[in-house]
Amino acid sequence: MTLLRFDPFRDLERLTEQALTGARGPRAMPMEAFRRDDRFLVALDLPGVDPGDVDVTVERNVVTVRARRAPLRQDGDQLLVDERPQGEFSRQFFLGDNLDTTRLSAEVDRGVLVLGIPVAEASKPRKVEISTSSETAEDEPRIAERASREEPANV
Repeated sequence: MTLLRFDPFRDLERLTEQALTGARGPRAMPMEAFRRDDRFLVALDLPGVDPGDVDVTVERNVVTVRARRAPLRQDGDQLLVDERPQGEFSRQFFLGDNLDTTRLSAEVDRGVLVLGIPVAEASKPRKVEISTSSETAEDEPRIAERASREEPANV
């Protein structure tokens, strides 16, 4: 079962952006992903972001999270220090084919966006019944006939 597929180009894009802009701060949307029973949960930190400024979209197996954080200062305020990331942020990740993207859920609690992605029914383990055939005297002629039609194995 896979939740995330590796995307080397996203990591390369992030490194290039850091090199060109000199941005060395923390990621704007740190993520934690884990499986609990038949669901995968993805938690993204979005402190100070209004839930109305968060957008989650799913296209095929790609989830995109976009968020916007505005500064708290107002016109006329004298800025002394500004270390909080602001502006538009986005994070994309790829889901495995074993997940049901049509039933993805999203919830914000205390600045953490939690996405719940259930495992698709077709991907869940299921028990396969094993049947037994009781060979009686009536079955012996059919078994002998079937064996005579089979070609002998070359040894």
